[in-house]
Amino acid sequence: MEKSNNYVVTLGRQFGCGARDIGQMVAKMLGIEYYDKRLLLEAAKSSGVEPHIFEASDERTPKLFSSLWSFNMGYYSGALFAGDQPVKEDSVYQAQSQVMVDLARKGPCLIVGRSADYILRNETNVISIFLHSSLEDRIKRIIKRGDCKTKKEARDMAIKQNKLRANYYDFYTDKNWGKSDSYDLSIDCSKLGPEGTAQLIVDYVKTRLANHQE
Repeated sequence: MEKSNNYVVTLGRQFGCGARDIGQMVAKMLGIEYYDKRLLLEAAKSSGVEPHIFEASDERTPKLFSSLWSFNMGYYSGALFAGDQPVKEDSVYQAQSQVMVDLARKGPCLIVGRSADYILRNETNVISIFLHSSLEDRIKRIIKRGDCKTKKEARDMAIKQNKLRANYYDFYTDKNWGKSDSYDLSIDCSKLGPEGTAQLIVDYVKTRLANHQE
């Protein structure tokens, strides 16, 4: 494969581990673009599908996604609608995937979640990282940012969201969500904290890029 100065950092993450803040710090330190839910809006704009449809499908498997819309909106399972036109459930994933590829080819960037590491596996210089932390730390962070009020609610939310993310990742890829051998680097954010984790990622990325140019 021809060498390139372009690269993409992808961050898989457990719910509540602080990946958003860490990702933003890493992107700022490296001077690259940062994308999380902003990616959904880009996908919606490029495909003509209403943004709320992308929001509803965010990291949800087609089976769960279509069931939710079928129950709540009266749509037939397997299809959504953008205006008067039906949108197959896989089309949402495909549109989002194409946006990732387009962004990755524009220049260096960091993309959070949404199986970006797998979608971009054939692109030049993809550095895949998974972030996790202790359940205790995640519960504290979930409560602090106002998602839940009690430890039980935060624990239940963390377990549920991680299950949804795992199902989504495992459904669309041939790898296993959260397993260390599915990524280039797996980091326990509890050990170094957000700033320390961000610095570790930056150092790792710079080392990888240096080796790539040799």
